[in-house]
Amino acid sequence: MNPDELNRIIQRLINIRHSTLGIIDLNHTLDIKMVTEIFIRINSTGVSLSQADFVMSKISVNSQHDGPIIRKTIDYFSHLIEHPNIFENIRANDAEFSQTDAFRKIQWLKDYNSNIYQPSYSDVLRVAYTFKFLRGPLSNLVSLLSGRDFETREFKDEIIESSFADLKDGVMQFVDETNFKRFLMIVKSAGMIDKKIVRSITVLNFAYALYLLLKKQNYSSSDINHAVRKWIVASTLTERYSSSIESRFSADIKHFAKENPLDVIKSVENGELSDAFWENTFLENLETSTSNSPFFNLYVMAQIHDNDYAFLSKSIRVQQLIEERGDVHHVFPKNYLQKNGFDHYSIYNQIANYVYTEQTVNLALSNQPPAQYMETVKKQIENQKYVIGELLGEEELEENLSMNCIPASIYEMDAGDFQEFLKERRQLMMEKIRSYYRKL
Repeated sequence: MNPDELNRIIQRLINIRHSTLGIIDLNHTLDIKMVTEIFIRINSTGVSLSQADFVMSKISVNSQHDGPIIRKTIDYFSHLIEHPNIFENIRANDAEFSQTDAFRKIQWLKDYNSNIYQPSYSDVLRVAYTFKFLRGPLSNLVSLLSGRDFETREFKDEIIESSFADLKDGVMQFVDETNFKRFLMIVKSAGMIDKKIVRSITVLNFAYALYLLLKKQNYSSSDINHAVRKWIVASTLTERYSSSIESRFSADIKHFAKENPLDVIKSVENGELSDAFWENTFLENLETSTSNSPFFNLYVMAQIHDNDYAFLSKSIRVQQLIEERGDVHHVFPKNYLQKNGFDHYSIYNQIANYVYTEQTVNLALSNQPPAQYMETVKKQIENQKYVIGELLGEEELEENLSMNCIPASIYEMDAGDFQEFLKERRQLMMEKIRSYYRKL
């Protein structure tokens, strides 16, 4: 390097000691929403900070009420749930925290591996806050941790103390091994067995808050299981948390806190899940080519819940394909449709054309129209010789088509029948999902 350039760099480094840090003093009488707005705006030119970041900073500085312990519990949990292998690093590098009850509370994560629900620190905060405070907006949590009395608009030390105590309890309930694993068992029992089926972690966040609330209220295990399963699916069906999340969380958790959970769900069913919803709105929702559509995910969950076999298989189930990272394939092969004028992905990739099947079956179907490959399947039953799949009986074939929502007219269908096929299959998929929901 040029000596002059090196000297310039060293001089700039030395001059750092003369640099000043900008400090902004805020009047203590400012409304907490104004403080939050200032906080977020100042940081908007770099990495945008959220309300959760503001809450975490508020927690961190209050050592009098175990703030650093609460923050580290949240932070370490959200890292360990994704990377259990960092456990020893945490223990070695944070000796003080590793001696606390909070650390012992989360050490079960070192041997845990699940990709279904991996909450971030903001998710942990939101669930704990929703469950313990029965509120939605995180800005209100900042106010409470500051001691704000919402009625008198005064700031009181006793509110700071109780708010930190409640938040700590909420976080500890969240990270509790029994609570977390039992909640995941409920999630899996609804058919949500893999992260690829989780369309929105927001749905799971509220469901976990609901689980913790109902457990606190001493509802029976069967009622909790039933209510949480139903709510996961109902809120996905209606896309309940796709917008206005904080206000929705606030209103819903208050309803569940005051009323019998099954009555709350029944009220939502009566108002939002009528026959008109299923036969009109939901059918329209199935008319999409979005492969990660929540509605296709619900269909897959229904298949997993019903223990269905993959298309044209009698030994491999849909659940096994999901667990082994299997892919969906097309009932009407993509190349076949493209050659027959259906050359846009939004048409041939309609979710009503998707089916889970083994790779060997998909290869055997090749680019044949359904009428052709289904004729081969019928002949293999007559000849009792495997060609496509592993079905050798008429009854098991009909059962397989039914569980995969394949219309009976599939035996005669070619490219000219594709749109009619989509229409018929959407109807069957809707009926399957409706039946699945009612059985939960």
